[in-house]
Amino acid sequence: MGRNTKQGLMINFTVNSRSHMLAVSPEATLKQIIREDLGLTGTKSGCDVGDCGACSVLLNGKAVNSCLVLAATCDGADIKTIEGVADGQELHPLQKSFIKNGALQCGFCTPGMIISSLELIEKNPKPESAEIKKALGGNLCRCGTYPRVIKAVSTWQDFQGVELDTEPGDDDERDQQRDHSVVGKGVTRYDGPNKVTGREQYTADLKLPGMIHGKILGSPIAHGLIKSIDTSAAEKIPGVLAVITAKDVPDLKYGVSPARYDENILAIERVRYVGDEVAAVVAEDEATAEEALKLIKVEYEVLPAIFDAHEAIKDGAPLIHPEEGEKYANNINTRVEWHFGDVDKGFDEAEVVVEDTFVGNRTFQSPIEPHASVARWEHHAGRLTIWSSSMAPHYLRHMLSRIFDLPQGDIRTITPCVGGGFGVKAEATPLDLCAVVFARLTGRPVMMKYSREEMAHHFRGRHKQHIDMKLGLKKDGSITACRSHILLDGGAYTSYGIVTAYYAGSMVPTLYNIPNYKYDGYRMYTNLPASGAMRGHGVPQPRYAFESLLDVAAEKLGLDPFDVRLKNAMQPNTLTCNDLDISSCEFTATLEQAREFTEWDSKRKSLPKGKGIGVGCGGFVSGAGYPIYRSKFPHSNALIRLSEDGMAASLHIAASEIGQGCNTILPQIAAEELGIPYHRMWLVESDSVLGPTDLGSYSSRVTLMAGNAVRMAAAEVKAKLLIMAGELLGCDAHGMEARDGRIFVTRHPEVGVEWDLVARKVFSRNGPVTGTGHYSPPPGLGGKYKGAAVGTSPAYSFSTAVCEVTVDLKTGYVDVDKFYDFSDSGTVINPVTFHGQVEGGIIMGLGEALLEDTLVRPDGSMVNPDLHGYLVPTIAESPVIQSKAVESYEPRGPFGAKEIGEGCLPPIPAAIGNAVYHACGVRITELPITPEKILAGLKKLEEENRG
Repeated sequence: MGRNTKQGLMINFTVNSRSHMLAVSPEATLKQIIREDLGLTGTKSGCDVGDCGACSVLLNGKAVNSCLVLAATCDGADIKTIEGVADGQELHPLQKSFIKNGALQCGFCTPGMIISSLELIEKNPKPESAEIKKALGGNLCRCGTYPRVIKAVSTWQDFQGVELDTEPGDDDERDQQRDHSVVGKGVTRYDGPNKVTGREQYTADLKLPGMIHGKILGSPIAHGLIKSIDTSAAEKIPGVLAVITAKDVPDLKYGVSPARYDENILAIERVRYVGDEVAAVVAEDEATAEEALKLIKVEYEVLPAIFDAHEAIKDGAPLIHPEEGEKYANNINTRVEWHFGDVDKGFDEAEVVVEDTFVGNRTFQSPIEPHASVARWEHHAGRLTIWSSSMAPHYLRHMLSRIFDLPQGDIRTITPCVGGGFGVKAEATPLDLCAVVFARLTGRPVMMKYSREEMAHHFRGRHKQHIDMKLGLKKDGSITACRSHILLDGGAYTSYGIVTAYYAGSMVPTLYNIPNYKYDGYRMYTNLPASGAMRGHGVPQPRYAFESLLDVAAEKLGLDPFDVRLKNAMQPNTLTCNDLDISSCEFTATLEQAREFTEWDSKRKSLPKGKGIGVGCGGFVSGAGYPIYRSKFPHSNALIRLSEDGMAASLHIAASEIGQGCNTILPQIAAEELGIPYHRMWLVESDSVLGPTDLGSYSSRVTLMAGNAVRMAAAEVKAKLLIMAGELLGCDAHGMEARDGRIFVTRHPEVGVEWDLVARKVFSRNGPVTGTGHYSPPPGLGGKYKGAAVGTSPAYSFSTAVCEVTVDLKTGYVDVDKFYDFSDSGTVINPVTFHGQVEGGIIMGLGEALLEDTLVRPDGSMVNPDLHGYLVPTIAESPVIQSKAVESYEPRGPFGAKEIGEGCLPPIPAAIGNAVYHACGVRITELPITPEKILAGLKKLEEENRG
């Protein structure tokens, strides 16, 4: 223990081989000292209670959660953080292995993963899979990179003495063959080196001169009127700079869809859920701000609250938005009534009818990086700069412009690397808005960030869905009709909920030929935190219901589940019953290959009781066909500029890297079209001043939409170079091409010139060499009925997942043994990121199927607003995964590409549910599939058999 001083305890310790002497307060954690005093932000802050492992460091050679270690106990300690792992410029072989094996996505958990892995390999240089799982059990990765982490740790010695490059690995995981130089190759991630060394900065890592810290006070009650707010005691605390309530901020309502703006920056008169924002404080440091929050006195008049969608719709139920009059009668936020064909006739023609009620769980994205925002008003022209962990910085800027009455051109949005999103970071948050207010009030930059519990209160996770679904089929398995009635629990505000209500119905007919379809959807207000957009937006739960009923119908018909799916499988160049335009579609191929590769036919018949195999299918849009608010500008825009010496090109685009890999695949697309090697590309990351508008990373739009814009920009640059090359060689530019850093005559490849020489010539003659590109979806997508725009897309992905499980018939516990995925994603731009996305989707889907649910007490407070109570899959739950990209080409996509990041998730819960039924005869209709539910089902079966 160190010695006491007036400033605190004085300790001596070594960090990354450098000695430090610091005065620390008795309550300061090692994480705080490392991040705030030493500026080593590679040690991440994900939960502050030891659940996530993002803050792992080596303390005297042992991996520890630095958020749980008091700094005062570290006198004389030797500490290594991620910044001390590399030897100068030379990366540790383990870091190289993480990069080359694609064992990182958003990268927020990566430093902690590497630190824990270091302790393991120093004890055992050749660990087995089970040892790796045990050692890394406390390091959570919401992106689901576990299979690749296991491979990276087990093969780290392969990278000793190996120079790190950008080339594909020896096994580049290609399932498709394409005649391209860069596209279709598993080149290393552009952001990989920064993420494995701790150099990558996320929003909460920023430290601006003079920066101060804000915190928000949430309501302790679920529903009530605000009678008074007394902030006087909080304002008197030394270090507090300002306290604000609703009277201090614009009262303009905001949200996502202009049709449902229903949120205020801070609550006016009424609170609608536990956590609803009431007041906010800004202070010199975060601890002072938190202390001040406790002194704000709010008097409430408690009102009756509703936490169930069925109760909310009843006549006489308390209204959650009474100020809107009849607009939200019976608490109905959104109503969808669709009828295509003649459903009654379809059921009359059916020879088998199956129906059931399903409940989809209310799950939370739980990215390991908490939300954060930094705002600064500039001293010239009243301009605003905001750094935000946003998936959709354009929409953030649009909303800031609207609320604060600023031209968008006066707002600069910068998106540092985002540590996972999955939909939760796709809208403006109270952090962004309050930070802007405080920055204007104080004239200083303001940092605001959520704690893990505050993230859960803000929520915006998946809607709980109550689904009544009915299917009709003929004896040959042909679907004749489908009726779906869904009640969605939307929480207190709309968020993305209008889209969710429509997506829950619009995407059902995209996989199968359904001639008659009726959907009635009701999104309800309740006194819970608002639900929003989550990976596979609105689709996984209805897909679970549909795929479960297909299996039920197949059993009644005496048909194999694959045969029923093949009988009705969507075909290319088809208009669905609800007028969605299916272009490329290799769904049948995914089914056929999955059936053969998994040995389905034999396993289905031979597996013993307790072992099961199941199938589920899914897919998603490759970008929404229409923007969130009405606008005419292109959905994606890109700019490419060449360096003066022609040896590099920079790509300027505002798409957000959230772990999905766009910072790699977009430079790949650019390099391929330009005809230069991948390593000659620079990327200017998301900044509204440095890059043109892109709508953001949502609805799986980036690969197709931003990719098309990038390819167009590159083509414009290339056209200029081909003209100059034609002059130099005395050839027609139309008969030339660029590839691998050369420009040559197509029919005579030996006749050519170096690419950089041509670029220098063009620059010398015309100045800066630039190209711009843009992309808008094809006009006229969708039908003419109300809500027809939702579900439209330039292209759709398709996938078939097969799952093998073991069900313990005594405990009801489910082990997922193997997962297989066969996806139609068009041309795969980067096989490593493709397979990584599939693996991550499978693991997240596994969590939703078996583990995850948000639990609420009778007073509306959340039981499990943390990573200790809200269970997400760990590396221990990671099954054996095999994925394959089927041969496919999407003519509307860049080089034939379309989405993969979301379409791989919707099949997963159904594949697990169907496998569980095959293993034990129990069909679970309410997610998640828990041991208690399975045991109850087994008991019921036993009673029925006895009867």
